Amino acid sequence: MGKGLADASPHARAVFEEVDDALGERLSRLMWEGPEDELTLTANAQPAIMAVGIACLRVLENEAGVRLADKAAFVAGHSLGEYTALCAAGSLGLADTARLLRLRGTAMQAAVPPGVGAMAALLGLDFETVQAIAAEAAQGQVCAAANDNATGQVVVSGHVEAVARAMNLAKGKGARHSVLLPVSAPFHCPLMQPAADAMAAALAAAPLTAPTVPLVANVTAAPVTDPAEIRRLLVEQVCGTVRWRESVLAMAALGVTGFAELGGKVLGPMIRRITPDVPTITAADMPGVEAIAAAIA
Repeated sequence: MGKGLADASPHARAVFEEVDDALGERLSRLMWEGPEDELTLTANAQPAIMAVGIACLRVLENEAGVRLADKAAFVAGHSLGEYTALCAAGSLGLADTARLLRLRGTAMQAAVPPGVGAMAALLGLDFETVQAIAAEAAQGQVCAAANDNATGQVVVSGHVEAVARAMNLAKGKGARHSVLLPVSAPFHCPLMQPAADAMAAALAAAPLTAPTVPLVANVTAAPVTDPAEIRRLLVEQVCGTVRWRESVLAMAALGVTGFAELGGKVLGPMIRRITPDVPTITAADMPGVEAIAAAIA
């Protein structure tokens, strides 16, 4: 995870070293050597995923000469990726971003006891149908449409019994398939309120400035640049719906003619489903970064 970047580029290596220093531990060693079950803990996975994205960006800017501020109309990220996007646009420093994501991951994991919550992807249904299913499934518990990822791919989150009811209801509503997700907590639903409170305190103290490129926020699917508003939306995001499908559609409507995903290969396929006519390229390693540089230079 990111080792090829670090081996090939001093600029990428510097990112992993700064994240290690910010956290006071060798997260990079865990990323490259494992064990995997420790790396996938939310408190480790969130800063690790961010580090790979920023490493890709630093290589792109410093070695390929492609500056985000010159080439991008907007930045956006899915859930924790919103912090990566803000770091990329200069709104948050790298060390502060790493520490915020470590706190965010720890707080989200601690918000709900193990076994109490769950998340499931309901495939083949539109967002409004899933919202109605979640409301019907709640029955006094929490069940919410957590991620509107792409056309026909919506995730519900909440109490494990309510999520099971939503999966059963989805069958009768024409869902193609329902998949229980292997997550450690029910993210992006009201059960995350303790984590939202923790992030409100942390973000209030964080040195956050206006991004050089507008952020399309998860919970509004609209551009934002005001630091106070960004702070508020980041707190709201912990319990709120990730409106990724709407965010992509909004960027396309605002004139975006291509998308580049840095640090992973998950959002690219979602974007292609949402806007199949808009070119999308992904990068999580040196060949991918080089391909993006060639495409947008």
